[in-house]
Amino acid sequence: MASRRQLISFIEEDLGWGDITSELLIPEGAEGVGTVRAKEPGVMCGCDEARELAELMGLSFKALKSDGQAFDKGEALLELRGSIRKILAVERVLLNLLAHMCGVATLTRRIVERVRSVSPRVRVAATRKTLPGLRFFEKKAVKVGGGDTHRYDLSGMVLIKDNHLSVLGDVKLAVERARALASFAVKVEVEVSTLEEAIEAAKAGADIIMLDNMSASEIKDVIKALEAAGLRERVLLEASGGITEENAADYAATGVDIISIGEVTHSARSIDMSLDVKPISRA
Repeated sequence: MASRRQLISFIEEDLGWGDITSELLIPEGAEGVGTVRAKEPGVMCGCDEARELAELMGLSFKALKSDGQAFDKGEALLELRGSIRKILAVERVLLNLLAHMCGVATLTRRIVERVRSVSPRVRVAATRKTLPGLRFFEKKAVKVGGGDTHRYDLSGMVLIKDNHLSVLGDVKLAVERARALASFAVKVEVEVSTLEEAIEAAKAGADIIMLDNMSASEIKDVIKALEAAGLRERVLLEASGGITEENAADYAATGVDIISIGEVTHSARSIDMSLDVKPISRA
């Protein structure tokens, strides 16, 4: 679960010195039920976060859909019950986070289904192209949608990228240095852009080779060359760069092990949803 501190900061950012509109118009003791409904189909994600937000506001919470469940337009996703003032105070934070997480999960699910129709073994992975402060939520949504989170941060693994190579000047040197200095428990991945670099990285002992901004046909050539050299089984191959929902299946068909797509986090469209409040009538 996300840290309570993060969710508190989201509430504080939106609440400011208080919800003056509700404080002026809504009686202090008024209670009600707030129902979140989907205005379009999607995949549910964010139940734990919604529950935590409700609890922070002293509201009771009821999930009507579980993370990973598909929903249709018009379906109720969750309910909040308690002070109407508090329901309205948390409304925008809850909807923003829930809609975004559902959007990431929904897009990820669509891409995963396309990829699995071609190759069930290929993993669809996220990247670190996430909004500051939202990485945990976006990566969680990728996982809920059936994708792979990849590394959460820079400490997750060694990933030698183009700027590292521009300093060191050599794929072989970079991989061998990382292999020699890193713990045995740490995987070493290297980003390459040519067939020759891919062969060099495999020979140097890389665990994972990222084939960056290569076309599907270029990747097929790399795989053939690695197979001919007896190196293909030594490494995992990750295709990255320029991959979208529309062409993901083409890359899955090349024979790679992983497809990483920044689009699932940085370009996922939020699912449209609303929260409707009804007062609880008193006997």
